[in-house]
Amino acid sequence: MSAAPRIGVLALQGDVREHVLALESAGAFAVRVTDEPMLGTVDGLVIPGGESTTMSKLALRDGLMEPLRERRQDGLPMYGSCAGMIMLADRVLDARPDQETIGGLDITVRRNAFGRQVDSFEIDLPMPAIGPADFRAVFIRAPWVEAVGTQVEVLGALATGSAAGTIVAVRQGNLLATSFHPELAGDGRIHDYFVRIVRRLA
Repeated sequence: MSAAPRIGVLALQGDVREHVLALESAGAFAVRVTDEPMLGTVDGLVIPGGESTTMSKLALRDGLMEPLRERRQDGLPMYGSCAGMIMLADRVLDARPDQETIGGLDITVRRNAFGRQVDSFEIDLPMPAIGPADFRAVFIRAPWVEAVGTQVEVLGALATGSAAGTIVAVRQGNLLATSFHPELAGDGRIHDYFVRIVRRLA
């Protein structure tokens, strides 16, 4: 893929604008995806942070959940941050009984695992896959990963504090997910990494 990849940001709710800007800085042509026809035009898709229950309801209401699942099954690269991680998870703890996900990531996540909005925090996170320097990760009502399947690569886990060892970044093939919000960090390396996945370079 020689031209700039066309990467969508699912624009139902959440940090859409911030992801668009981060993707453009990473060399992608970023578009907002609000319907099935637009979904069919992209080379990759970002599912932003927000509120996973609301996002799921909106995707179902707008007839997007099945098309999202179909494109994921067809191999469309997808990256989910925070609520987006929940949307890509096969198993979700502390979710509403009727909450649906796109699925595809063989992980078990726990919603709001780090606490409420007032418990938001930032931490330096080792992520060798994106470079030697730690990533300044921003956690806001974030999930964490409680279990991973054998095909899942752990890209990042907390190194210090009471939650040391907690998994917060994973990859499985074309699917990437983080518990935190890289679009708020002022560090483009995770978006760069996803663009490389879309280009089949990572």
